[in-house]
Amino acid sequence: MSATKTETKAKPEDDYSETADVRYCASPLCGKRTTSNLKCPVCLKNGIEQYFCNSKCFREAWHLHKACHPKEGCDSYNPYPEFEFSGEVRPTYPLTIEKHVPESIERPDYARDGKPVSEMKNDRTNKVRVLSPEEIKKMRIVCKLGREVLDAAAAAIRPGITTEDIDKIIYEESVKRKAYPSPLNYFNYPKSVCVSVNEVICHGIPDKSVLKDGDIVNLDVTIYKFGLHADLNETYYVGEKAKQNKELVNLVETTREATMAAIATVKPGMPFRHFGDVIEKHAKENGVSVVRTYVGHGINNLFHCQPDIMHYARNKAVGTCKAGICFTIEPMLNMGTYRDIIWPDNWTATTADGKPSAQFEHTLLVTEDGVEILTARNKHSPGGPVKRLQ
Repeated sequence: MSATKTETKAKPEDDYSETADVRYCASPLCGKRTTSNLKCPVCLKNGIEQYFCNSKCFREAWHLHKACHPKEGCDSYNPYPEFEFSGEVRPTYPLTIEKHVPESIERPDYARDGKPVSEMKNDRTNKVRVLSPEEIKKMRIVCKLGREVLDAAAAAIRPGITTEDIDKIIYEESVKRKAYPSPLNYFNYPKSVCVSVNEVICHGIPDKSVLKDGDIVNLDVTIYKFGLHADLNETYYVGEKAKQNKELVNLVETTREATMAAIATVKPGMPFRHFGDVIEKHAKENGVSVVRTYVGHGINNLFHCQPDIMHYARNKAVGTCKAGICFTIEPMLNMGTYRDIIWPDNWTATTADGKPSAQFEHTLLVTEDGVEILTARNKHSPGGPVKRLQ
């Protein structure tokens, strides 16, 4: 550990300006501005300056911070060599340190220390929020911008690109629109987007992994602006080889169709439990399974909140649709078993049998007579349906 004495006195919070001289504690559990000169010695050795408020911040963040440290003698490495992976996808470290989001951009309450306090408090109420007309106007704008961010990253998908390259695009496109990339530091998630390849069901952490011709990849984008979140994701084919794989095309297109079929039934009075019946029926008809662990959710000023939207049949979801409510439908369908396992990073979820998984998601607004897809594709959106192979 390296620390040097400084005579600089801490400035009041409002006196800081957005310059290269402003320092932030590198601990995702803290993230505050600091005048400390305490640096991570491993980062310093590798020419990276990462500051910590004090030794307590450094110690508490070590298990998260060390993911950005290179390993001597190799450009990349698997941080969990003893873990029994279900398929061929592996984490590829070290992670690149995410840029600090400019202070001028409004951020959710967890951005500093990883704790979504308002969300955790709301979980105890079980209330479903109805948005005001003004909030609905803002949600439309934020969701349109979220679509633009996703489309910008999707346009870059090709064999040879890394998942961190995609993360960089998401970060830059979000900031360009003066929006905060919602995943960043949510419960200490280290990146701006979830990128899930092949057997990864969801929450894949962008790293140095390279996309290959024949892969499928899901980009799960959420942005925060005007005090509101917009959430959407799509699964894309990488190169042409994936589009020639009959089983893979069946999986992706079935997931796309099941998502849209469920969305088409949204209207006031429709029970939230109904959507799982629609999704699983279509999944079974096409020989794929529905993941049960992860659900859709309410979304507004909170990233995740009530209602819970379960995607499997005969579920116990509570409540019915009401005009003015925003929520997501985001089924994950698997080529094999619906069961999942979690990597040691405590985020990445993969299929238990290593077979591929696909997902699609939209943020929806319940209207007086139906539904509005706030994150809908437009004629310029990359990707889109592929004809099934005979």
